[in-house]
Amino acid sequence: MPNGSILVIDDEAEIREGLELLLSSEGYSVTSAETGEAGLARLEQEPFDLLLLDVSLPGRSGLDLLRDIRLRDPHLPVVLITAYGSIDMARQAFKSGAQDYITKPWSNDELLAQIASAIEGRRLREENVQLKRALKQRYNFPNIIGKSDRIVSLLDLVAQVAPSRSTILIVGESGTGKELIAKAIHSASPRADKPFVAVNSGSIPVDLLESQLFGHVKGAFTSAIASKKGLFEVADQGTIFFDEISTIGMETQAKLLRVIQEREFMRLGGTENIKVDVRIVAASNVDLLGLVRDGRFREDLYHRLNVIALKLPPLRERREDIPSLLDHFLQQFSKENNRPLGQFTREAMKLLMDYHWPGNVRELENVIERAVILSRGSELEVAPDVLPEIAAVAHTQAAAPRPAPEEKGPAIPSPQSIDQVERNHILDVLMRTNWRIEGADGAAALLNLNPSTLRSRMKKLGVQRSTQAVS
Repeated sequence: MPNGSILVIDDEAEIREGLELLLSSEGYSVTSAETGEAGLARLEQEPFDLLLLDVSLPGRSGLDLLRDIRLRDPHLPVVLITAYGSIDMARQAFKSGAQDYITKPWSNDELLAQIASAIEGRRLREENVQLKRALKQRYNFPNIIGKSDRIVSLLDLVAQVAPSRSTILIVGESGTGKELIAKAIHSASPRADKPFVAVNSGSIPVDLLESQLFGHVKGAFTSAIASKKGLFEVADQGTIFFDEISTIGMETQAKLLRVIQEREFMRLGGTENIKVDVRIVAASNVDLLGLVRDGRFREDLYHRLNVIALKLPPLRERREDIPSLLDHFLQQFSKENNRPLGQFTREAMKLLMDYHWPGNVRELENVIERAVILSRGSELEVAPDVLPEIAAVAHTQAAAPRPAPEEKGPAIPSPQSIDQVERNHILDVLMRTNWRIEGADGAAALLNLNPSTLRSRMKKLGVQRSTQAVS
């Protein structure tokens, strides 16, 4: 089976013959056309994985021809062939919808790398479309991306428990997509047409949380100038989702337990019980049972919440889903920022696959958004200003000392554990931020973690101000 099918449109016979010879030797199926009209006719007859298009065609320019081609196949990767390489040429190419361009005379290695990357990107996008279609047909969860066994098993369980009214506890590291799963549960339940209310428990001050949840009557406290419904009333007949439920105080935990058991509550300052029918889904990125043992979380509430537990795997444990996620966010942010849809270089894709992703899918999303905005061309490379996290880890691994060769055989590099790589990366970011954890430009923000989560990871990994990175 060929590596892909390529159409070459160029009026120079020598170039067509040279490209046919080069690409055929690399396992591609190659078709040539010497005019734009002949090329359009071939595109009507059969599909191609990539188009190599000369800009300077007789009668009609390649850029003009490309506009017609885009109407026929908006997703066909196109690499323009031009005698002039300039910023203006790049702008014209990307504005016309080309994937990339290459100047005459070109490097065969560079051209082959561009072609391989573009075709791989197209195949990945087609696979993503098919994956989303299959997930939607099977589960009707269009926003969840993944084909790994861990994700498929999780979605099977979500589909099974969603129709019930049971309380569900979702556990997983920060950034794994707990709220997305909660929304999937709601959308697949009989409550789908009723409200879904998300409560980020960790972001609401303790003294305001109860008023937010249960509402208050006029005069309940100084600023209560009118009665107000709480989120439980807003979510009646629907679903209420508690993110970071471990941060709720013990007094509020007792009131939440009553709502779960009795399905009723009182507004702050009120005297009447209010009945509600609400499905509760909670999420935590910490071990609630450990908090129970430490006396910081009610055991009876834990058991009420843990009727059905769903565990989300970290991204590093489902690496086969990374390419689909990369392509999804690449398409999303290219569209949102009106940037041409590019692709990752092979080196970048390998490093992105090997990276340990301590911030999970949320970190990957933010990394790709920054890469799309800061990338200067159609190919996204591992550069310190574009992919700093991955570049830092790659630099650390490249700089790691290798053991001296032994007499009995060649030296074998000492592998780094995931914890070692994560520890080195956290250290690198902390040193770049002068050990400032919080703030928009602090280490937690750069790592796409909550400050509390970062401190927890630092404690677990033994990261202290005086600590030095260990290879």
